[in-house]
Amino acid sequence: MKILITGGAGFVGSHLADKLIGEGHEITVIDDLSTGRYSNVEHLEENSNFKLIIDTVLNADLMEELIRECDRVYHMASAVGVRLIMEQPVKTIETIFHGTDVVLGRCAKFRKRVLIPSTSEVYGKGISVPFKEDDDLLTGATDKHRWAYACAKTLDEFLALAHYKETRLPVVVVRLFNTVGPRQTGQYGMVVPRFVKAALKNEPIEVHGDGTQSRCFGHVSDVVNGLVKTLETPACFGQVINFGSDAETSINDLAKRAIALTNSTSEIRYVSYEEAYGEGFEDMRRRVPSLDKSKRLVGYQPTKSLDDIINDVAKEFKAESPESKQHAQN
Repeated sequence: MKILITGGAGFVGSHLADKLIGEGHEITVIDDLSTGRYSNVEHLEENSNFKLIIDTVLNADLMEELIRECDRVYHMASAVGVRLIMEQPVKTIETIFHGTDVVLGRCAKFRKRVLIPSTSEVYGKGISVPFKEDDDLLTGATDKHRWAYACAKTLDEFLALAHYKETRLPVVVVRLFNTVGPRQTGQYGMVVPRFVKAALKNEPIEVHGDGTQSRCFGHVSDVVNGLVKTLETPACFGQVINFGSDAETSINDLAKRAIALTNSTSEIRYVSYEEAYGEGFEDMRRRVPSLDKSKRLVGYQPTKSLDDIINDVAKEFKAESPESKQHAQN
């Protein structure tokens, strides 16, 4: 098949490209490299089944051409990361919703299967744990910039499901919980690569808040396997489906595991949310998905543990270190 991945040079998108190339498909990636990295897909450039276009999904004419020519669309392009959301809320909203509007409109025109990623952020301040796809959503006030991302993604979901309702567009919405692994950077606030990189350097690990907030970390390879299955399963069309891990850990425990697994001498340093992100930030205390629906529809089952994730991230950082590169050259 011919498959289009928007944002395919990003963290999840590039792993998706790897998997689909490995299955023998022809892959076109469009990415403006605003948060994605060329290095994530550089290894695919020599493959005749791979094509990279450096442009934006907001280029409606180009997107029309690309979507007309493909069989499947994975719309992975998005503003990502808490820090980016806090620092550039206008770009966050415009990039997310306008880009999704362009993609869904062209997929509807040409009747293409399309996957729209959403986020666990849409559950907001919900306290009904684990979060189920049909739970009520509760976000904060509009003057708290943290919720701009959640609201933009919620609007994406409404638009995707409206297309399904009106024309039965074969669209799937997936809510991704904390997805981590190799190629993810800490540049935009992602906690696992930040912690692991600091631990490898024996530098202080900065925990935002008191560290008792908890998350569930899913390995990108598990999540990508689930995404591919959903778009090939008609029972998933018109559905919202959680993906990630349901193994809960506190941020304090995450920092301790990063230190232990890297044999680090790092200390944990606590930083207030205001110091880390400025005014207008609110956090979710727990974020745990119900995976019942994904298990029922596509047999989804996480296989990688938190230790596997930390070890994989650490392995990549070690390989990228100046010492490792110098050793490889000798």
